[in-house]
Amino acid sequence: MNEPITVDTLVIGSGPGGHAAAQWSAQLGMKTAIVERGQIGGVCTNVGCIPSKVLISEAHRYSMHREWNSSAASAFFTDAQAFKQAVVNKQVGGVNFILNNAKVMILEGDASFLDEQTAVVKRPGTEQRVSFKHVILATGSRPIELEALPFGGRILSSTEALSLSQIPSSLVVIGGGYIGIELGQMYAKFGTKVTILEGGGQVLPGFEAELVAPVIRHLNTDGVTIETGAIAVKAEQNADGLTLHYLKNDEQHQIRAEYALVTVGRRPNTDGDLGLEHTGLQVTNRGLIETDEQCRTAIPHIFAIGDITKGPALAHKASYEAKVAAEVIAGKPSAIDYKAIPLVVFSEPELASVGLSEIECKANAIPVVVGKSSLSINGRALALKAAEGFVKIIADQASGIVIGAQIVGVEASTLISELALAIEMGATVEDLAMTIHPHPTLGEVIMEAAENAVRKMKVFK
Repeated sequence: MNEPITVDTLVIGSGPGGHAAAQWSAQLGMKTAIVERGQIGGVCTNVGCIPSKVLISEAHRYSMHREWNSSAASAFFTDAQAFKQAVVNKQVGGVNFILNNAKVMILEGDASFLDEQTAVVKRPGTEQRVSFKHVILATGSRPIELEALPFGGRILSSTEALSLSQIPSSLVVIGGGYIGIELGQMYAKFGTKVTILEGGGQVLPGFEAELVAPVIRHLNTDGVTIETGAIAVKAEQNADGLTLHYLKNDEQHQIRAEYALVTVGRRPNTDGDLGLEHTGLQVTNRGLIETDEQCRTAIPHIFAIGDITKGPALAHKASYEAKVAAEVIAGKPSAIDYKAIPLVVFSEPELASVGLSEIECKANAIPVVVGKSSLSINGRALALKAAEGFVKIIADQASGIVIGAQIVGVEASTLISELALAIEMGATVEDLAMTIHPHPTLGEVIMEAAENAVRKMKVFK
């Protein structure tokens, strides 16, 4: 065993939350070490957010040239995979640079608690004991594996789906959430025959039906078949594909495909050899760790952030919590506020939401005014040949303060940030309407939706 080391803050996991926590901790003057058992940058950088968005963007570029033949598609896909890996490598290098520049000690291996103040980091042939004053758990999550459809062979998780060397001729996606929609549509644009099986009544169940409708239209245009109310039962694999059996309306159905992609959610990494039992820390029946408004667990010097805590499993939520946890450890009066966490789906068209939805407001009897504006006559959207979609702004009826917003359309993922800022700072729809937006830009639709809300408020007054 190597010589034991002592740090002020130990961070376990180097994903978006972990590396941000380590960086902030070190910059706030604390001796900091970070542990990573896989690749620096975690799931998001290596096998999640970054590689998926590269391939989605490349698929969109390819689909703009529908006249290309299958051999061209294969060559394009090979180049896209190489480009994806180059982007990933650059991002990993960037995370390493940030950590080294902040003088964070990087420890490679599996971390396991010995007690609530000590952990050991193991890798083949060596062990490193680490004593810490504080620890930030940022161990992330992994794809949920169905008992009836274990990963392996032609049954893929999102990790394997992002690393295929060739475009599959057919793919059945089990789960119509954001990962299933994003990856299913990506492969459909490369020419794969895609079928999506969703157990509920609607794909993308976290979004209102009017927002999802344009996405479904584009999925249909891309040749995607969507089956709702469909429950996968079993799969039979052979050398060139599989047969998936599923139930719909209490009837047995089956579908033949080259691969099946299971995207039914993610499981928090709080089990295995982490050794939480040696700290006395408990997890919920879903494997989550309960925290307070400062990201503290039931043990005051142990913090938890990201996918292992309640709330949406989002990279930007994790990195936000990382800042709070590091600042609290440094003695600052920091606390989390989740009222403006954007949700984004990188489908075509894109979906984005922040704050409260109109349905949530109605369910809670919150009097609101709703301003809406379409992309259909926006000059920039027309120039981009992407004029389908709209912006919806929800504001308090009495004050006009923005409390929610939803967007479906081109660059929704970028546009939602302006509305997140509006909610965060307590801006009103009049503030947005009176902000000069450059012309011709997509952002003008936000201004117009706000103007629509202002006009409605005058009626109420």
